[in-house]
Amino acid sequence: MFIESITPRFSETDVLGHINNTVLPVWFEAARAPIFRFFTPDLNPHQWKLIIAKVEVSFVGELFYGHDVEIKTSVEHIGSSSFVLRQEAWQQGTCCAVGKTVLVRYDFANKCSQKLDEQEKAALSAHLFVSE
Repeated sequence: MFIESITPRFSETDVLGHINNTVLPVWFEAARAPIFRFFTPDLNPHQWKLIIAKVEVSFVGELFYGHDVEIKTSVEHIGSSSFVLRQEAWQQGTCCAVGKTVLVRYDFANKCSQKLDEQEKAALSAHLFVSE
């Protein structure tokens, strides 16, 4: 599991004083960088090997300005050419949002999915989700 700390910005709040729902996918993307490095170590966009097939966020609590948020990233499932990341946003000891993202190993030159190699699968497997 990877853990990234985010300090919410005032501009990320909504009229109710909560972190706006549009912010979570952005935070989750930022916290995926360690996973991206399994495929493109220098994060060079010209050598990118992944596309997103699906993103979902379930809001299970409130997030507020003024308190850091921990984004916990783990791998929920590994397929032949795709995998599912599970990401949780925690604030003050409470899980407030759960995100799931399906990423596909992709060959941009040929416009098709590509099988994950054994090294990629091993790197992902080291971060499999374990329920607490």
